[in-house]
Amino acid sequence: MFRLRDEEKEKFVLVGLCSSSLEKEEKLYSLQELASLVDTAGGEIVEMVIQVRSRPDPAFYIGKGKLLELAGFHGYDVLLFDDPLTPAQVRNIENLTNKKVLDRRDIILDIFATHARTKAAKIEVELAQLKFQLPRLAGRGIELSRLGGGIGTRGPGEKKLELDRRKIYKRISFLEKELEKINRTRDIQRRGRRSVFKVALVGYTNVGKTTLLNALTHAHGDVDNRVFVTLDPLTRTGVTPTGKKFLLTDTVGFIRNIPHQLIASFRATLEEAVFADLRLVVIDASSERMDVQIKETTKIMELLGIIDRENLFVFNKVDMVYDPVLISGLKKKYPDAVFISAKTGEGLEELKYAIEGVMERRRVKV
Repeated sequence: MFRLRDEEKEKFVLVGLCSSSLEKEEKLYSLQELASLVDTAGGEIVEMVIQVRSRPDPAFYIGKGKLLELAGFHGYDVLLFDDPLTPAQVRNIENLTNKKVLDRRDIILDIFATHARTKAAKIEVELAQLKFQLPRLAGRGIELSRLGGGIGTRGPGEKKLELDRRKIYKRISFLEKELEKINRTRDIQRRGRRSVFKVALVGYTNVGKTTLLNALTHAHGDVDNRVFVTLDPLTRTGVTPTGKKFLLTDTVGFIRNIPHQLIASFRATLEEAVFADLRLVVIDASSERMDVQIKETTKIMELLGIIDRENLFVFNKVDMVYDPVLISGLKKKYPDAVFISAKTGEGLEELKYAIEGVMERRRVKV
């Protein structure tokens, strides 16, 4: 009997840069979030490195000396930087260390490529990949891949690695037209649902949006303790305590430093949140960095133009908060918010009544 050996995971060294020692704690949290992205992508963390310097090195980002030190390390395959790198920096660091070099945007794109299931999601991912790679073509000839395959080179776009810039522009144009066809179909579907009250779940990735969708509508959306499990909008019917029906849609999660190309490409998916009558802004009440999640979620909502619409803050995972002072403080700060646990069912009835209250306010008497 033969035993097949699992494919060996790529090993990562995570690299962060901060301008002073006072910022190290914040940068460490950012690297821990980056580590969760690597775990979702199927990689393995070997080391985390934080370099302190007043400003990034224009050629080597963290400085040539530090990179030579990292080049001497053994047992890793990829240098992953928490901040965006310029094409010149990527090229210089690769030449100096002889390692594959990625940044946060690469790993996010890779996860999206891995999780894309529907035609729309695959088109949106490939479009983002091509737009993101275009500026990095300089100095690489027509090669889009860096030092071989693996994380950061997967997805629908990898079969186009041999295309030159002109062909890539042509491919982008074709994908945008295909996406426009899908958008027209979605618009028709949306108009058909105009008479039904629409609710969208928005928020940071991995805050429990899909769990909440399942709890409110008895859906069976994929739930996993990893980031970006949901890419395609999933819509199901929910019912208020008095029997009024509404449509509830789960949307893609947000995260810090998400590539602008990805937001632009996934605008069609996020339009479900834009055109909803009500948005449930889901926050992880048990997170140590809840304030960061709220800040980033608010920033992307402003970008989408939905910050001044009808929004309801929903603090999830209250069953994992053991400090009652924290909850009481949040209730004072967000008096209109609802506090729930999608996992245990705590607060779900109150949330349904809150949704119904908004439905009643928006009802027009004729």
